[in-house]
Amino acid sequence: MKSKRSSFYLTASLMLFALGCLIGCSTLAKKLTPKEETGVVLARRAMVRSSYAPVAADLVTVNRGDQVDILDSDTADNGERWLRVRVHDETGTEGWIEARNIMTQKVLDSAREVAQQEANIPAQASGQLRASTNLRLSPDRSNNDNILMRLESGSTFEIVGWKRVPKPKSSETTETDIAPRAGTVQQNTGRQRRGESDEQQEPEETNELWYKVRLEPSISPAPAGWIYGKQVELKVPSDIIFYRTGREFVAWHRLDEEADTNVSGTRDAAREAKPGSWVILERSNSNEPHKIDEPDFDRIYVLGYDKVNQEHYTAYRSPDIKGYLPLRVETQGSEKFFVIRVQGDDGQITEARYKVYRDDRGLLKVTAMNEPPRERHRR
Repeated sequence: MKSKRSSFYLTASLMLFALGCLIGCSTLAKKLTPKEETGVVLARRAMVRSSYAPVAADLVTVNRGDQVDILDSDTADNGERWLRVRVHDETGTEGWIEARNIMTQKVLDSAREVAQQEANIPAQASGQLRASTNLRLSPDRSNNDNILMRLESGSTFEIVGWKRVPKPKSSETTETDIAPRAGTVQQNTGRQRRGESDEQQEPEETNELWYKVRLEPSISPAPAGWIYGKQVELKVPSDIIFYRTGREFVAWHRLDEEADTNVSGTRDAAREAKPGSWVILERSNSNEPHKIDEPDFDRIYVLGYDKVNQEHYTAYRSPDIKGYLPLRVETQGSEKFFVIRVQGDDGQITEARYKVYRDDRGLLKVTAMNEPPRERHRR
């Protein structure tokens, strides 16, 4: 009996010891494995420092696109938010970096979802920033929750679409997308008030234009997002810019196979300067206020290029239409087509295809395959 009792106590003691070890190991694991989050560097170059004090030592330089592990965060006396990070270098350097220089993996994944939505849409045009501007997850500047990062003035990008949205109702809560930086405390500065005053010069406009863009990794780790239209300058190729008279170029695509490259401005400069044939979508200029659901363009303009005489000529100019992006150029065997969406007189928007070919003299010709029915225009 005594032997059984001793055996019972021994077994119980061993179980308690094992349970204690498990609890201790779990506690130790929590201390050694803090909850971490991955981030990517936004700035071209940024410094990881020993602390966020003004006299802190510089530890290591990180570059745009580098990944880091986010270990902790804190706010300095001046309101600037800082992150304690682990750099993916040989020694796993740990230090502090300004939060505005880091995009979390969660936010980056959201930007990739935006890019995936238009993954199959070809570039419609190319653009460049007139001023430092915020890249956002959605076409909305009424708050700062959707800011991905701040793009530098002069940044270039592909435009894959655009959208008109109602202007924010309260100008007091609207920031201008010129100065704010993600990850910092936003203040109602005099500079922001001046920006708001500039916008109030056009009270008749009740909506604003936004561009959906794709960006190169050298410009932004986030592959896509939305940019406020007033900060965008369209970069019309030098080959066709002098043919922009009376109407605004909305989208364009080169038709020559030998130079059928993207329009982001990253292609070889010599190839961009080489003349060729283009399909161009145009929109009439008007002093009337823009509408949310207005067509993207109202005329198709196709420029051919005569290699022998080394000159452009008008291969096709459509009557006035109500057209909508995107513009696609397709090749089927030896035949080439461009495809748009057009609204008929019945209000229905259907896909319209146009065949591009060369006649016996080698001149470029265009034939509309299935335009929707519409009334004859007087123009």
